[in-house]
Amino acid sequence: MPRPLGDLEDAVMTRVWEWNRPVTVREVLEDLRQDRSIAYTTVMTVLDNLHQKGWVRRDQEGRAYRYEAISTRAAYSAALMNDAWSESDNPAAALVAFFGMMSPEQAAALRGALRVVDVPGVRVTAPEDEDEPPQR
Repeated sequence: MPRPLGDLEDAVMTRVWEWNRPVTVREVLEDLRQDRSIAYTTVMTVLDNLHQKGWVRRDQEGRAYRYEAISTRAAYSAALMNDAWSESDNPAAALVAFFGMMSPEQAAALRGALRVVDVPGVRVTAPEDEDEPPQR
């Protein structure tokens, strides 16, 4: 798993992920300038670094490049969570602590995700389902 993105890398990748299309340095620069003062060469260097690290692919168009994300923000987040979890000396305790930090909305998202992946041996019930008898 690659190391986590730095603040500026994350700001650039957020735009690439949100726009979900090939982007130019100029487009990213103009959007970033709404929040901060930043040079064209800085954005160009960040996108080149992201390309070297395997986060974006690029295609030359004239004298410029268009950059496109290689994977999704969800995949990046999942890889970060997996990396943190796998480095724990007690993965079960880490999961219990993580689940204890979840908001009700996050817990509902977890239940929904577990229904989608259908983990063998794991029965997922929503709070409203708890009074229903188990289905076979």
